[in-house]
Amino acid sequence: ASGYVTPRRRATIAAKITARVTAMYAEEGMRVKEGDILARLDDSDAQVRLNSAKADRDAAAAAIQDLEVNLRNAEIELHRAQSLQKDGVASQEALDTARTTADSLKARIDLAKEQVNAAQAKIAVAQQDVDNCIVRAPFTGLVVSKDAQVGEMVSPVSAGGGFTRTGIATVVDMNSLEIE
Repeated sequence: ASGYVTPRRRATIAAKITARVTAMYAEEGMRVKEGDILARLDDSDAQVRLNSAKADRDAAAAAIQDLEVNLRNAEIELHRAQSLQKDGVASQEALDTARTTADSLKARIDLAKEQVNAAQAKIAVAQQDVDNCIVRAPFTGLVVSKDAQVGEMVSPVSAGGGFTRTGIATVVDMNSLEIE
């Protein structure tokens, strides 16, 4: 009888994003464990977005501190206006203005806190973009094909013209061999 020994589990590992390969660690015949880094892609744009998102968060957080200082002062003025109005020295208008100022600052603090939360969400997205620039082995196995080189563009989808690779490397699970 004749036949073939073939792996049941075989995967051509592709990147989640379209980018240029900056480092290639996979070599044919190399054994890899699940999670091992096979390649790194250019993450310069993703790093810029991550740093920008962190700067937005830090700016919003700094604004909160400034607003809280102003709110403490506005609450002191509100308390003073309430006392003066009770004594008949200050007008209702002065009291209303002090109350509006304090309420406005509270609302602006709430807004700034939401901006911090939104910036935190943008940081998570930007961090995911950075993480997508690292291509990892999905399972333990043997690299049977190195499909990309440093400097080449890779993409998860086939691009026209044939200048963009779709795979980084092909890994087979040697524990899943079967005879056909």
